[in-house]
Amino acid sequence: MTKNREHRVLAIANQKGGVGKTTTAVNLGTALAAVGKKVLLIDLDAQGNAGTGLGISSEDYDYTSYHAMIGEAALPDAIIPTKVKGMDICPASQDLSGADLDLSGMQRRAHRLADALCAGGGTVLNRYDYIMIDCPPSLSMVTINAMVASTGIIVPLQCEFYALQGLSQLIKTVRRVKATLNPDLDIQGVVLTMYDSRNNLSAQVVEDVREYLGKIVYDTKIPRNVRISEAPSHGKPALLYDHSCAGSQAYIHLASELLRREHDAIAA
Repeated sequence: MTKNREHRVLAIANQKGGVGKTTTAVNLGTALAAVGKKVLLIDLDAQGNAGTGLGISSEDYDYTSYHAMIGEAALPDAIIPTKVKGMDICPASQDLSGADLDLSGMQRRAHRLADALCAGGGTVLNRYDYIMIDCPPSLSMVTINAMVASTGIIVPLQCEFYALQGLSQLIKTVRRVKATLNPDLDIQGVVLTMYDSRNNLSAQVVEDVREYLGKIVYDTKIPRNVRISEAPSHGKPALLYDHSCAGSQAYIHLASELLRREHDAIAA
């Protein structure tokens, strides 16, 4: 895998739960699709919330990301379209909760997802501009597979008192994977989520995170927003549920910022 190809594989990762990983994966992917990018969302979280948030039920598919990783199905056979034009999904299943044990005895256990993406001469890789991977809330072998398969990581970080707690462990893991398994891997950016402009703590967290992490923190902040919370129960991304709400607009701005940063990096 090389950084210079036109498509990008981005893992949405943070071992802390409840920080907005799935919300970011679904809505950032939707925003990229809205500007004409071909997007695949791979759900690696056993809870399967990415599929639920896109109106996908277990009756809609036969194979999942689990089957693709352990070799029981080819990745293209586990991919289905969503209601979002230009966006497909490889859904998750409860089997992923035991995937670490299943992977432990396999050859190239850390490369199973990367190998699935590259199979058939990179059939899946060449079909999409962006592949977003929704990671589980842990630094498990499943998450390591996502990192090995990716060119970059987006880290959602909740604007709360313990925001930076545990982030150092994630950064160490990224560095270890980069040094030993995937030299192309970098943290693409950190996105601050659940920001409340009325809360002094949120503003302090933003200041602290920017001081600690510098330019890798996106300028765009994702606000606390009722419409974002409501959207999954309707089986829709926030951008389809209420395009004009503050949360949807924030993800549109985040997609624009991501594209602009990548353009600037290529031009540099």
